[in-house]
Amino acid sequence: PGTMRSLWGLVAVVAAATFYLYLLSAFLPAAPPRALQPGAEGEEHEEYEERRLHFPSDLDELRELAELLKFYKRQHTAYVLLLYCSAYLYKQSFAIPGSSFLNMLAGALFGPWHGLFIACTLTTVGSTNCYLLSRTFGKRHIIRLFPEKVAMLQRKAEENRSSLFFFLLFLRFFPMTPNWFLNVTSPILNIPIPIFFFSVLIGLIPYNFICVRTGAILSEITSLDDIFSWGTLLQLLLIACAALLPGTLIRRYSQTHLKLDGLEVNGHRNDLNDRKSR
Repeated sequence: PGTMRSLWGLVAVVAAATFYLYLLSAFLPAAPPRALQPGAEGEEHEEYEERRLHFPSDLDELRELAELLKFYKRQHTAYVLLLYCSAYLYKQSFAIPGSSFLNMLAGALFGPWHGLFIACTLTTVGSTNCYLLSRTFGKRHIIRLFPEKVAMLQRKAEENRSSLFFFLLFLRFFPMTPNWFLNVTSPILNIPIPIFFFSVLIGLIPYNFICVRTGAILSEITSLDDIFSWGTLLQLLLIACAALLPGTLIRRYSQTHLKLDGLEVNGHRNDLNDRKSR
């Protein structure tokens, strides 16, 4: 009975959030008119944008959605921000893949620095929502569906309990386990919410930075010449540094302070401590 109750509770939360997001996207305010276009008989008329909102699944859809929302943002900035935040929290709270496209959309809509702040905030809040939903409704189901992976993470979390925060940072920087899986299993691992919150906030800054910067660059590029401009090349160099430096520091720390034997990277077993001794 308790298992079915938790399942139906989760279904009710998902249904309510889905209905809210549908209402938010279905009842958009009127779009501002585009630039005046000459009519068939030389008269000018205003062209209105057709409303087509959906989660992007590739770069072409991302570019189209960014253009549409930037168009709306001229007169409805607060509404576009609310819509973006709601969609991001929906994906993150229910462990739905695809946050990279929404991070890039943040860069295209709000610029690299405001976009990074928004993406980091929403990632952290959404992951915390996922943690709370898992703790309230999903612990039994997760243990039943992924018994071996949960047992492995429980064992490694206990072995690294004295350096738990840095252990979580390591898992965020490197693909030992997907972020969504770490979010839903953290309550089972008895990870306190403050440690979880700040490990997400700090650990995903490099990833969010890369995605947001990429979105900002893609929104500015209109020709091949733009790709090879000094400004774009410097931004790409900054992205590379942001990707490599934090990961290098955390990996160096992990080799001396963390016990990571038995964790898997993309399906292959990993033994950092053995590598260190070679």
